[in-house]
Amino acid sequence: MSEPHDPAKTVAALVDLLTVEERSPDIYAGHPQKGGVGRVFGGQVVAQALQAAQASVEDGKAAHSLHAYFLRGGREGLETEYRIERDFDGRSFSNRRVVASQENEDGAATPILNLTASFQTREDGLEHDDAPMPDVAPPEELMPDMEMRRAMADKMGDKLSDAQRRLMLRPRPIEMRTTDKLHWMNSDKKPPRVHSWFRTAAPLPSDADTPALHRAIIAYASDYTLLGTSALPHGLSWMRGELVGASLDHAIWFHREARADEWLLYATDSPWSGSGRGFNRGRIYNRAGELVASVAQEGMMRKRRRKG
Repeated sequence: MSEPHDPAKTVAALVDLLTVEERSPDIYAGHPQKGGVGRVFGGQVVAQALQAAQASVEDGKAAHSLHAYFLRGGREGLETEYRIERDFDGRSFSNRRVVASQENEDGAATPILNLTASFQTREDGLEHDDAPMPDVAPPEELMPDMEMRRAMADKMGDKLSDAQRRLMLRPRPIEMRTTDKLHWMNSDKKPPRVHSWFRTAAPLPSDADTPALHRAIIAYASDYTLLGTSALPHGLSWMRGELVGASLDHAIWFHREARADEWLLYATDSPWSGSGRGFNRGRIYNRAGELVASVAQEGMMRKRRRKG
């Protein structure tokens, strides 16, 4: 029988995962996820690249946007190297370009992600907010995602392989509660819109509680549920082995500071899919209904061809 899951330890492990190590000027190392198998989660590489970029910018400037392209799938169990290019440092804005690489089978460094991030000194400006938060049930009225996963795993029984079951039920540092049915929950075709609350599974440790870390965790969590939104109109799921997919690019705009250990609403929609790709958008709100970040992503999405 497995040991009880400790959310605080899982969140501490996430903090360690997103704490990059400076090896030399403008070169950082991101450590692999302990016990990770297969392909690295895209949100992890984006968040570590953002952390490397944030570490290279002077105090007083905060990330307001990032744009990333996934070049190859990263492999679990390997360190990821992040090389920084200081493309611009102005009075109000700075720009950093990051190349994330891993060693391939021959020992050569192979790029897996390119990311550009822009930073700005805080200032007052003209304000408007014309993206009202959707009216959805609060997180306290919703079932935790992990409870839904356990129920689904029991329902699917032998239809899930041992590897699929472990992936589905592994402890997660991000707690999610959805008001809708996600792509893995059933095969019904439904509109491509999802509303999910998320936060870290436990409060962040006080010694790691910085705005930069909160931004990195929001970047990490923004890769959840996003690509799956474009699968909803087709009634297909990666979890059931019906789709082949991978993120192609990922963009985030940080509008205002937010705490990743307090409930945030992630409203995603997919206005288009075709040509083996799905396009998805996301808006992230705090409990006060303020828009704190916007997200966009395109991903490869192909129906799996059955052999024979």
